[in-house]
Amino acid sequence: MTTKLDKPLRRELEIGDKLYTLTIDAHGLKLTEKGHRKGVELSWNQVAGGDEAAHTPGD
Repeated sequence: MTTKLDKPLRRELEIGDKLYTLTIDAHGLKLTEKGHRKGVELSWNQVAGGDEAAHTPGD
């Protein structure tokens, strides 16, 4: 049985020598450097392939 994603889930991870926070919520994913607000956001449509621009490298 799966659990509904009704509130944000946050996890810390280390990439190289920097710490990041990954937030997963009902709208998508957000990866930000620890202590910062701006980061990379992807909607679930982009992850699932609904937005081809997110998957096409450098047009």
